[in-house]
Amino acid sequence: MALTGTLKRTALFDSYQQYGGKTIDFGGWELPVQFSSIKAEHEAVRTKAGLFDVSHMGEVFVSGEDALVFLQGLVTNDVSKLKDGQAQYTAMCYENGGTVDDLLIYKRKENDYLLVVNASNIEKDVEWMKQHATGDVVIDDRSDEFGLLALQGPKAQEVLQKLTSEQLDEIKFFRFKEDVEISGHRVLVSRTGYTGEDGFEIYGSPESIVALWPAILEAGEEEGVVPAGLGARDTLRFEAGLPLYGQELSKDITPLETGLGFVVKLNKEADFIGKEVLSAQKENGVPRKLVGLEMIDKGIPRTGYKVFIGEEEIGEVTTGTQSPTLKKNIGFALLATEHTAEGTEVEVEIRGKRLKAVLIATPFYKR
Repeated sequence: MALTGTLKRTALFDSYQQYGGKTIDFGGWELPVQFSSIKAEHEAVRTKAGLFDVSHMGEVFVSGEDALVFLQGLVTNDVSKLKDGQAQYTAMCYENGGTVDDLLIYKRKENDYLLVVNASNIEKDVEWMKQHATGDVVIDDRSDEFGLLALQGPKAQEVLQKLTSEQLDEIKFFRFKEDVEISGHRVLVSRTGYTGEDGFEIYGSPESIVALWPAILEAGEEEGVVPAGLGARDTLRFEAGLPLYGQELSKDITPLETGLGFVVKLNKEADFIGKEVLSAQKENGVPRKLVGLEMIDKGIPRTGYKVFIGEEEIGEVTTGTQSPTLKKNIGFALLATEHTAEGTEVEVEIRGKRLKAVLIATPFYKR
């Protein structure tokens, strides 16, 4: 990781230009928003494969005799269910049920875990973990020692298999393997992603990631693999119904409100932070709910746009765009629960005008 002015850069920064990358400030990082075009990259991931630099993500190792007990009290999902080599999606909450972060937990072996957290939350998350650690627990933020590539799309396995003797079809969904040799580099390979497609996330030293970026693109040239930026990553995850921290999740939005009930295990014995509030929400129903909406009138619903029924403001759009796959203007909106029935007509305020939309089912796209 390098610092320039105030923006952080990943080890791959110097490679972006070579591939036509246009960078933006993303949560304090200078990252590529696109290489060719967002639509072309989106399409490539849905039909072939795209390669993303996601080295800005945080890697925090948690170990020690009490690591499992600690994690059980920290996160909403049931970490005791993890077997070695398995990954789990979960959330950390505040006492009020609001979300500290959503993250992945990888179980390496007994009482030895890797937590992968959102880039903009690394410091806050580590601070939160340390604040709540008791007993024999070691919290080791090693984010600077790792780079991370995501190869996503239906051709991902075919392409990556060219560079390794490891049988990749043996790494099932939400499983991972460490010390896999790819193109001469030892890395952790995980069958996970943030696009709604099959694919892999590859964790390695910054040097390995810098070497693997061109190697994978070259290996996938025939299959049409392209470098992809944050723009396509956002439209892909949005179509697949995956939340983005800071939009669908925040310190004021609980995992239950955003439809992540499947990661909130209220029946696990451990008293995790926020459990009381989340239990009450589960019992009494959530006050707000994340729903999908599709524009009837011409206009694109954007983050923060207000949603109305008649004169009543019922919530706001959290993410919205013209869906490259569906060719429709759609959005996620966090609305008062009593107005969230599918088929409900609402109005979105776009540049001072109220435009008609209808509530629809999510995810918008399924593989």
